[in-house]
Amino acid sequence: MRNFSSLAAASVAAIALASPLAAAQRNGAVAQDFKLTDVNGQTVQLSQFRGKTVVLEWHNPGCPFVAKHYNSGNMQATQKAARQQGAVWLTINSGAKGKQGHMTGAEAKALIAEQKIMATNYLFDPRGVVGKAYAAKTTPHMYIINDKGILVYQGGIDDKPTANVADIKTARNHVLAALKEIKSGDKVSVAQARPYGCSVKYAS
Repeated sequence: MRNFSSLAAASVAAIALASPLAAAQRNGAVAQDFKLTDVNGQTVQLSQFRGKTVVLEWHNPGCPFVAKHYNSGNMQATQKAARQQGAVWLTINSGAKGKQGHMTGAEAKALIAEQKIMATNYLFDPRGVVGKAYAAKTTPHMYIINDKGILVYQGGIDDKPTANVADIKTARNHVLAALKEIKSGDKVSVAQARPYGCSVKYAS
């Protein structure tokens, strides 16, 4: 991997391919395309994964709700299961510079190694263009896009909106359930659920 010690390049590349004021994405509609920069300074475009299921996860390492799922290994296990099914997992950080959760590429790579994050790509959205286009409200906030580019799920990772690790055992993992239904050719039974967590720390 190439060294990436500054977020300057990432700031320039946070480009949505539609107006930043676009309405929130609707289930059943084509998900808005976007380009973001990853931890190595490479540009990743959503549409390059057409033909595969894509999971979007909004991330803030300083959020206790995010910590609940990462410290327990629940998020990594969900990422692993998704990728084993052939899905692409894009973790997106929309934290603005100077706000909680903002990281440089080097810091993100260190976190990925420390927590054994299993996302396909970790992407930076420091201007919040993509996050606002998707109306991402919390960390985590989850979205699933099917192989035809249609948004089929948006909401929380599960149905237990707490920061208590103990609640994971009895929770319905909406992401895993939706991925299983997609793989079986079934309609996603819970297509929208309450997102919960810390507010996304957008630029003012």
